[in-house]
Amino acid sequence: MRKTQFSEGQFYHIYNRGTEKRKIFLDDSDYQRFYLSMRLMNDEQSDLMSQWKDFKTANPYAELNSFPRLSLGKEKPLVEFVCYSLLPNHYHFILTQLAEKGIEKFMHRLGVGYSMYFNKKYDRNGALFQGTFKASKIKPDSLLYLSAYVNCNAEVYGFARAEIYRWSSFLEYIEEKKDLCAGGKKIILDDFKGGDDYKEFAEENIKHFKEKKIDEKMMLDDFQDLVLEKAGTYS
Repeated sequence: MRKTQFSEGQFYHIYNRGTEKRKIFLDDSDYQRFYLSMRLMNDEQSDLMSQWKDFKTANPYAELNSFPRLSLGKEKPLVEFVCYSLLPNHYHFILTQLAEKGIEKFMHRLGVGYSMYFNKKYDRNGALFQGTFKASKIKPDSLLYLSAYVNCNAEVYGFARAEIYRWSSFLEYIEEKKDLCAGGKKIILDDFKGGDDYKEFAEENIKHFKEKKIDEKMMLDDFQDLVLEKAGTYS
């Protein structure tokens, strides 16, 4: 049985990486497919991906926002995204659960669906991810700091500057764009004057996380202790 039991109204840090630390994104089209799955597999209706493929075949130049199932406001999401980051061999989410067993249903669909896509594209077999996804309930005092870690994960690991990295929600925060985290990020930004204020806060924390030399083997609960240590410097 999973150690973390999910319930509505709580925040969870979700994480996984490629088996044997292998890359799970090899080019831009892989990131795009994973992001598409984050959008279309997050719904009580389970076949939106196949509906989108049919729609795209009939409308080759259509953008996702023109997909009727989304644009007509019929979504019944399983989870709400607060923030996310996708890096070559791992991903991080902060989620809240909106439906019963929503996190488990969504993460199962996402993992299976993307693994099937990846294995077919690259002519491989076997598991893509390192076991089932890792999850930890977020302590209230660490939510803001954990959001900075997730949003700026690319810069924490020296992969790219957070403010120009395409595959995280950081730009949604600092430019106040409406996208995947449009609803969930409000809980974070309500504590700041705006995107510039949050950016300054995040940049301070990037430096701290780099200094601590966080690595991917760190357990999520241990990481939250590190976050709370940082939080204590502001109390």
